Amino acid sequence: MLYELVNFSDYINALNVFRYITFRTGGAIMTALLFVFLFGPIIIDLLRIKQGRGQPIRDDGPQTHLAKRGTPTMGGLMILSGFTVATLLWANLSNAYVWVVLGVTLAFGAIGFFDDYMKVTKRTVAGFSGRLRFSLELAIAGVATFILMQLSMPELSTALTVPFFKNIIIDLGPFFALMGVIVIAGAGNAVNLTDGLDGLAIVPVMIAAATFGLIAYLSGNANFARYLQIHYVPGTGELAILCGALIGAGLGFLWFNAPPAMIFMGDTGSLALGGALGAIAVATKHEFVLAIVGGLFVIETLSVIIQVVSFKLTGKRVFRMAPLHHHFEQKGWKESTVVVRFWIISVVLALIGLATLKLR
Repeated sequence: MLYELVNFSDYINALNVFRYITFRTGGAIMTALLFVFLFGPIIIDLLRIKQGRGQPIRDDGPQTHLAKRGTPTMGGLMILSGFTVATLLWANLSNAYVWVVLGVTLAFGAIGFFDDYMKVTKRTVAGFSGRLRFSLELAIAGVATFILMQLSMPELSTALTVPFFKNIIIDLGPFFALMGVIVIAGAGNAVNLTDGLDGLAIVPVMIAAATFGLIAYLSGNANFARYLQIHYVPGTGELAILCGALIGAGLGFLWFNAPPAMIFMGDTGSLALGGALGAIAVATKHEFVLAIVGGLFVIETLSVIIQVVSFKLTGKRVFRMAPLHHHFEQKGWKESTVVVRFWIISVVLALIGLATLKLR
């Protein structure tokens, strides 16, 4: 919206500043942050009144979690509100990439919202049908991937790039659609599985968003892309603004989610944030890099898969409890210890992911 002020820069030179992605990304960060700060308490109060007893807590989980009963969920509404307002205000709304990523984010958020609603109203941790939920995610991811394939340059539309190697491109042909669906839907569910402790998911999401904000900016700039020998994807630079909006909204949410949490993110937020990261990775042709930068989410997901497969095949559990963060809690680690150490892992993985931009 504010980008349109560029049209009047011939009359007022100062309006030229709205041309710059870096300036608008900073504006998006601050807008989303201030929005959540200002309206967060109102949203929390409304959710507390509507939900009454708050999010159901698993009886078979760590006993320390029982003290969290009564804490409202659906805090993702705060994040999505700040993210959407900041995006609409600062992004170039004629850019199709903006609408694809925004659409995936809000659609995944809607699925998560319905799941949270079912949990709260039915007083169960199960939510609604997992098969239906996953089918909806696949459908949304499929539509988004198809559109992103049309937006990309012909030589990259079905290509899978390999980090650390500048000349290796795997042309998947029509199978790229399947890859895109796996990345977007997988990222959504991976973040969802990680969201189990106060502040655990939101900080790694912000770290990943900051990393992909830089990747999007560089990939969308012909000069930087040529210098770093990464693939130039015109138009994706605008996604840096959406990444900035995620960071700002995430910081605002963390203010209220810091231990002891006043509100939980819920599936409303975790599914949406993961879907956003997945869509940005597919758009910028950095799918493999997302697996590195979001390695914490991958590890958490693998811990669940390993646990389920092991129990079904042998009747034995590999971990004391899955996802992995609960395993360490059951070993006696304090919640804050698990959270901070997982944050450190996320920072290290983000640095490795950024290294792929130059080591080619």
